[in-house]
Parts: sequence; C-alpha cells; structure tokens
Amino acid sequence: MEPMEATTIPTDTFKVGFIGAGKMAESIARGLVQSGVLPPHRILTAVHSNPSRGTAFESFGVKLLPHSIAVVEDSDVVILSVKPQVVKDVVLQLKPKFSKKKLLVSVIAGVKMKDLQEWAGHTRFIRVMPNTPSAVGEAATVMSMGGSATEEDGELIAKLFGAVGKVWRADEKLFDAIGGLSGSGPAYIFLAIEALADGGVAAGLPRELALGLVSQTVLGAASMVVKTGKHPGQLKDDVASPGGTTIAGIQELEKGGFRGILMNAVVAAAKRSKELSPS
Repeated sequence: MEPMEATTIPTDTFKVGFIGAGKMAESIARGLVQSGVLPPHRILTAVHSNPSRGTAFESFGVKLLPHSIAVVEDSDVVILSVKPQVVKDVVLQLKPKFSKKKLLVSVIAGVKMKDLQEWAGHTRFIRVMPNTPSAVGEAATVMSMGGSATEEDGELIAKLFGAVGKVWRADEKLFDAIGGLSGSGPAYIFLAIEALADGGVAAGLPRELALGLVSQTVLGAASMVVKTGKHPGQLKDDVASPGGTTIAGIQELEKGGFRGILMNAVVAAAKRSKELSPS
C-alpha cells in the first residue's frame, strides 16, 4: 500500500478526467462548466464506441483525447463512470497509470470501494453516489472516503459535485439504503406527479394545465421543506384547515396506506440494491 501522505492537488490548475462518457459523466461535466467551477479545457474524456457521446461533450467545449490512458495521464482527478459490468477490466487496464498523485473517484452504482481499491492498487479513492437530477443541477449526492483520501480531497470532490446539486457525506455501508431513497426516489416522485396530474384530469382539468400545476406544486412543496426548515408534518398541518378540502384529500391518502407504501418502496429498493451488489 502507498504511504499516507498524498500530494495536494493544485486547486487552480487541476484537471478532471472522465473514464466513461455516458449521461452521468456529461451531467457532471456540464454542471462544472455552467456553474463556473471548472473551465472546459480542464475537463478530459475519451469516447471509444458511441460518437454521439463525443459530440455531447464537445458541445460545451470539452476536447476529446484519443484513449482513456491519455485521460488518466493528463488528469489529477479521475472519475470512473463506466458501466458496472466493465469496471474491473477498465481499472485493471489503467492501473499502471494510477500514480499516488491522482485522486480516483467512482460514481458507479453497486461497486464497492474495497474492490475498486484492490483492482486499482490505489486507496486514494472517493465513492460518490449522485442521482439523475444532476442533469438539471439538482442532484442529491452522497460521498464516502477511501483509505488514503485526505480531507482536502473530500472538500475538492464536495465542491465539484456541488456544481450539480447538494452533497452529503456518509459511511459506504449506508449506500444501499441511500440508493433506495435518493437513487430510486426520483422515479417514485415521477409516478406521483403523473398520478396527481391524472387526478386533475379526472376532476376536469385539461392535461397540460394539470401537469404544469402539479410539477410546480411538487417543486414548491420540496422548496418549502428545504427553505423553511419546518418539519413536513407541520407544513401539512398548516395547509389542512378544519373540515376543509385538504384534510378530505389526506384522509383518502391515509385510507390507501400512502405513507406505508412509500416507506416500503424505499426498503424494497434498498434490499434489491444489497442483492445486486456482490458482497
């Protein structure tokens, strides 16, 4: 194993390389450029199979390198964003280029840090779990620190991923549960938005109006929880006046076991995540 002292990454000039130029990598890179956290000439990637991925990166100023090996050589921070089934082969291929000066980051779902560190022969690693709203700059991202990653490394990665949303730190053993909540959670909310819009249509609203109203309503409700700091139960009580319309709607939700269903969804997704990731 390498010694504990890691080279500090140069804050003003460091380069970020993406190994794997998929949608998640694009969202993060685009967020870095749009937020001004990193200029495009300090972001690197290579495209091996699908040329349209290269076009996507080039559209906001990122230059492509001919091969992933060149990306690693020229980067201070290497973000692994390939598909889980190829990550081992990719990491083993790039292993000779992982010097102690480089910080490795994985955004790959279901691949444990101990495996990544073993394949890479490198413990200056941070595992990051963003979710799909990174595409619109509203990700909920959780990060966990590897063996020899420094506090400065953690701050740097929190800043990078802060460009596409909010970042929390947590122990890696919580990642299955985090996946069940924030990883799969956007899909639960998409279902709720679709169902509420259907309800609006059933009550007589035109489809477009119903969908517009409910999307903004969900956005507004989430913003109130974030910005007021009030407990969601309190905010619910504030809307539900005696014998009024809201409490009548809430009563229907409770009849259907609304809260229990959402709780079970998170638990089921977390359980499935545990089953899918090798122990």
